[in-house]
Amino acid sequence: MYAIVEIAGQQFKVEKEDEIFVHRLEGEPGTKIEINEVLLIDHDGKISIGTPHVEGTKITGKILEHARGDKVIVFKKKRRKGFQKETGHRQDFSKILIEKITIKGAARGKTAKKEAVTKEAPDPSPIQTKEKV
Repeated sequence: MYAIVEIAGQQFKVEKEDEIFVHRLEGEPGTKIEINEVLLIDHDGKISIGTPHVEGTKITGKILEHARGDKVIVFKKKRRKGFQKETGHRQDFSKILIEKITIKGAARGKTAKKEAVTKEAPDPSPIQTKEKV
């Protein structure tokens, strides 16, 4: 079973016992979090798609730690002008553990189905063409 969730403006594919890095969340390490913005859920091959969210479904997790990403260097230069500028940035992240995926309204969500390709019967009236003489 997996789900596609939206956390802090980004979408993630999560399963039970996954550890993922997301943009920094409010709360101390050890704090329980609840995610209600589930966009899609797959439960034993049955896919439920939300409009925009799947109703009655929630993901519970726990913040494990807060960390910082690698430094990204931004370097600007204008040739023949002597202008150079270098700055850096480190993004703050939170590492979260997905503990449980709860489905209440799996039957209520829309189920994605493969549409069968149907062949149309040929037109019974023959096509008439004019021949040049």
